[in-house]
This record gives sequence, C-alpha cells and structure tokens, in this order.
Amino acid sequence: MIIIIFCGFSLSSQEILTAGRYLEQVSDKYGTIRTYVARINIQSGGTSMAGTVYAMMPNFLRIDFSFPAGQVILYDGESLMIFLPGERAILNQPAAKNQGGANIATARGLNLLRRNYVPAFVVGPAPVPIDPGSNEMVVKLKLARRSTGEGFTEIILDISPDTQLIRRITGKTITDATVRFDFSGVSLNTGIPERLFVFESPPASNMYNNFLLRGTD
Repeated sequence: MIIIIFCGFSLSSQEILTAGRYLEQVSDKYGTIRTYVARINIQSGGTSMAGTVYAMMPNFLRIDFSFPAGQVILYDGESLMIFLPGERAILNQPAAKNQGGANIATARGLNLLRRNYVPAFVVGPAPVPIDPGSNEMVVKLKLARRSTGEGFTEIILDISPDTQLIRRITGKTITDATVRFDFSGVSLNTGIPERLFVFESPPASNMYNNFLLRGTD
C-alpha cells in the first residue's frame, strides 16, 4: 500500500497506479507481517466496542475487549470462541473446512477481497483527510462486491500512505447497516507467545457449541 511518486523520470516512463494495483501492494505489505498487535474500536449502529487485537499469521486471532470489559474473541485456526463474562458463557463454533481463518486485515483476507470485490479509488491515489477537517491523511479505496453472495455490499478501506497499513475498514451490509473497524497503535512482528491463543475457561462457565446454528435456542 504505497503512494508511488515517480521522481526524475519523464512522463512517458511513468506508470499509472490503478486501484487494483494499489490493493495488490497492500496485500503484498500484509504478506510480510508475522505478528500484529493494535488497538481496535468497533462501531455498529449504536453499539461501540473497544479492545486490543492480537494476530499471528496465518490463523491465530484474539481480541481482548476493554469495553465490554472482559469479553474475548479467539480464533485458533480450528474454532471460533467468544467469552461473554456477564453471562459466564463460552460460545464455540468449529471452523468450516478449508475456511483457512482469513479475515480482511491479513494478506489472505486481502487476496479474497481482490477476488470477490472490484476496487476503485474514492477520490484518487493521493491522500485525503480520513474525516472532514481531520489532519490525518489516508488513501481511500472503495470495494464493490462482484456477486450477491458477499455479506458486505460495499467496503471502504482507509490506508495510511506512510505505514502502508489499513487504518479503518467500513462495511455496508445487505441490510444497509454500517460496521466500522478502527485500528491504531499498531505494532508489527514483535514477540507474541502462542499460549496467548489458548483460552482458560473461568470456573462455572457454560459452554455452548455450534452457537451459529442454534437458532433461537
């Protein structure tokens, strides 16, 4: 994810940076990441969540929430686990075969986006304010889905031109709801112990398996 400025070359030797090529550069950048730690803020409708996200490529992901306090989301490559401390409940869902644990903010997830969405610059390849009046500059990419099978009809990626990292992801669902993920304080390729991705269940917790398929149970 680099804003390429060709200096010292004639106009005839300049390469036009397309949105597709730019997204490919972002994917290449994430392909160099082994571990990722960042603060995360999630906005969905009137609901706000905040915490710290830890990722170890290719398949480990954990979010420790400060709000709601004590909530944990953990993916270990084989199953998704959500701990709800208020209910002392652990929700567990085995991963689908060949799912591979891809999510947007990984090289694998970005490759899926390139395959399933059509990218375009919102304004152009030059950085613009992340929000109106903000001093923080980002490159904005808009991704439109290729088929109705995708959960998000549109995704906006706000990308830092200096760090080559995704600063914000904003998705619009099929019900026209908006979900936004903000990432800040990113630390790359630092030591994360693998034991972090093993969750020790608190005493008296109740386990609910296959919760995504339980319907109204």
